[in-house]
Formats: sequence, structure tokens, C-alpha cells
Amino acid sequence: MPRRSATMLASTLLLIALFCVTLLVPAPYAEMSPGPTYNTLGDQNGKPVIVISGHQTYPTTGHLNMTTVEVSSADYRPSLISALAGWIDGNMAIVPHSTLYPDNQTAQQAQQQNAEEFSASQDSAKTAALTQLGFPVAAEVVVAAVVENSPSVGKLHAGDVIVAVDGTPVTDPKQVSALVTKHQPGQDVVFTVIPKAKTSELTQTPAQRAAEEQRVAVKTAENPTTQKAMVGIQPDVEHTFPFDVEINLGDVGGPSAGLMFALGIVDKLNGTDLTGGKFVAGTGTIDSTGNVGPIGGISMKLIAARAAGAQYFFTPADNCAEAASATPKGLTLVKETTLKGALDALAQIRSGNTAALPSCTK
Repeated sequence: MPRRSATMLASTLLLIALFCVTLLVPAPYAEMSPGPTYNTLGDQNGKPVIVISGHQTYPTTGHLNMTTVEVSSADYRPSLISALAGWIDGNMAIVPHSTLYPDNQTAQQAQQQNAEEFSASQDSAKTAALTQLGFPVAAEVVVAAVVENSPSVGKLHAGDVIVAVDGTPVTDPKQVSALVTKHQPGQDVVFTVIPKAKTSELTQTPAQRAAEEQRVAVKTAENPTTQKAMVGIQPDVEHTFPFDVEINLGDVGGPSAGLMFALGIVDKLNGTDLTGGKFVAGTGTIDSTGNVGPIGGISMKLIAARAAGAQYFFTPADNCAEAASATPKGLTLVKETTLKGALDALAQIRSGNTAALPSCTK
């Protein structure tokens, strides 16, 4: 075979091999696509998404839809050609794998984190909504988690209310850490707690709560990082409410539904029909004071919202630039920074006076 022909054949075979590698070798990316939306004013699986017991509620109309994103599993890696196709497809986003699964999280770890964030977002949404309406909301320091193989295992439990540490009342999780680290490793710390099993049985009277208090001594260990005393718990704040607010969406995770949950709660407790029958969707984290924060996957959520029929989309201010460059036709973006601002925007929407709505720009 002539040398020129052999060279061309070798080059062709090399290109074929490279093409096969492109098809088969996994890439360090993950996929995101539009997920389902849920009307916080409606039903899911035959049960209202938001159920309020112990206080009067009012009829609602229209939609206040929270939006979701479908993501590929933790162990999935698309091929390079699949990733390229995803980049071209406007209904899919290709992101670095570490964006969805930092530190090589397993699927189970990611699911657990999403569940915890979803639970926290519900608590913040309830707190922000009830506070906005003037209802009293109390805060308690609780054991959010107990570290495996730590001194607290079997003594303290997730959900226990921490009343005091060494007799000092605590109202902030940071106080717990400060009081524990006053000890030397190996010394006992005495926690005054109300066990989780007892808290659900109590009314809000101080006498009943005090009757259920227990004192639990935990021997501290040395924190291998700081060399200070530790007991192996994660304290956090949990709020107590004057009546029951339940959110029924068991298959959803993450913190991004906070704003829409808060709006749904306000709509059910407020005598005014907030949407005026309009279809509003949105996203955004919320803290207990009503501040709205950014989320991920905004472009996919916009597609999902418009496909469901949304006319307006409440968008966290920090997501506005990205959202404005990917807005589906027929969907109006409304920039939000607070729950109060979102309620003001709903008043404009239901009145038809939408010219002054805060908008997103690129």
C-alpha cells in the first residue's frame, strides 16, 4: 500500500476511534430539565397542598404554583455527545456534576440534604406568612441532628427542644456551642430538654412545658479539628405556631418553594383573594423574616411554568438577569426581594394595574 494511502487510512481510523470515545466516554456533567409544577392553593393526590387546622380559612381562586426541576441521578454521567446535544436543546440544561452533587455526594446523601432543606423552607414559609399576618410565632432551639458515634447518641435525639445548657436558658443555637466549649473535653454538660415525643402533646402553657423537662448529662469529647469540647449535635431553630399549618408534598425537595408556600398560606388565611383568578407561578427561598433568596435551575422553571399556563412568574432578584435572557413568550417576570413585595405585586396583578410591576432586566 502506498505510504500516502496508509497515512490516510491511519488518520481515518484514528478519527473513528476518537468519535467512538466521544460517544462512549462519560463526561463530568449532569442534566437538568423542567419538572412538574404544583398549585399551592390546590390539591395533590386528593389532598390540599396546604392544610390549616384551628383557624378560619377563606376560599381562593387562581394559581400560585411552585416550580421544580428534574435532575439526573448522582451516578449518571452523560457521554460527551449527549452533553453536546443537551447544550443545543433549549429544554435541557447541562451543568457541572459538582453543581448538583458537591463533594461527590451519593444519591442518598443528596436526597437527605434536599429533604432537610425542604423541611426548613416549610418552617420559614410558615413563620414569614404568619408573622406577615400578625399572628404570634415563637422560636425554640432544637436538636436538628445527632452525629453518628458521638457522645450524644442515645441521650439526645433529633427534635428535642433544648431549654437550657448547664442551667443557662438558650434562645439561639450559637449559645449551645458557646456553652459546650466552655468545658474541657471529658467533662459533663447538662442539657435541659423537652423530648420530641412530649412536645407534640403539649399546649403552649409554660406549666405544661416545664413539667415535661428532663435533664440529660452528656460527657464531652474532643473535637479533632478544634481540640475543643464537643457533644456531637447540630442545634437549630424551630418555630411554634398558634395553629397547625401542614404542607403535603412529600416527593419534592430543596428550599426553592419557600416564597410560593408563604403566599399560599397567606391567601388561605387572608380574606382577600390574592390572585384574582390569575395564574401566577414562581420560585425563591424565603427566610423567617420574609426575605426572598436565589435558587438554581431558573431557566428550566420558567419553561415548566409557561407550559403549565402561568402568566406571571415571581423571580428572585438575584436570578433576574439569567431569567430575563431565557423568558418564554407570554410569561411576565416579576422581580421579588421580600414576601411583602410579592403581596404588593399580587395586588397589582389582580387589579389589572400591571404597568408598575417590578421587572427583570438582562
